[in-house]
Amino acid sequence: MNSVRPSISRACLFLLLAVAVIPAAEAQVTLQIGGGAGIAVPASDYAGTTVDYYSGLKYGLGSGLNLHAKARVGLLGFRVTGEIDYSTFSNNGEALPGQGKVEVSQKVLAFKVGPEFHIWLPVVPVTPYVGANVALNQFSGETKFNGITKVPSGTYDLKSATRIGFGFTGGALLKLGGFTFLDLSVSYNLMNVSGKAWQDENPTKDERIDSYLTLNDDADPLFKAGDEKHFIGNSRAMNSMQIRATLMFGL
Repeated sequence: MNSVRPSISRACLFLLLAVAVIPAAEAQVTLQIGGGAGIAVPASDYAGTTVDYYSGLKYGLGSGLNLHAKARVGLLGFRVTGEIDYSTFSNNGEALPGQGKVEVSQKVLAFKVGPEFHIWLPVVPVTPYVGANVALNQFSGETKFNGITKVPSGTYDLKSATRIGFGFTGGALLKLGGFTFLDLSVSYNLMNVSGKAWQDENPTKDERIDSYLTLNDDADPLFKAGDEKHFIGNSRAMNSMQIRATLMFGL
């Protein structure tokens, strides 16, 4: 009989702890979802001019639009965010000084996930945060050439390609009232950390236009200085910065 009483006591203690802890944990589970827009700015080798693009030095892209959907899940102070992110970049200008015209555009569809760390400030209805993510980036686009002797005039589609990247974010959550928040953020994205490759779509033709038909962010293995057909001698970093506003709903 005496051995039964401690067992009953332990069971009661466990039940009391469960009743106390489980609601507390549930109270700290948060979920926010929303969407927004912003500016996407190319950086590193993803920026530059159309002369850089034609010469194979950089991608020569300019700023564009970003649209995104975002979800934020929190549990006991730890937060994870997930995003679907669509950005556009474009530019137009000369192929060489005083020669020919180029219009280049790319679109990036990204799927991102990663942790986020909030910095609580007393009284103030603003919560700063920092975050990081791993991203799966899918690239597509097109290029238009006109009046260039070494490349046939026309519109050429870029073969879609996928790269793995990483990103870093800093921002602030502003509570607008009730379950509504304004999420303002700035992020820097390294979009082709893994998966760089060189791909020749028409190896039998061996023409300059071949180098523009795929992403080709790695060096051309046939590169030779002064070669007009194999002119991309270095791998290229595709980075971007985003300045965004997101309307979030939830706890």
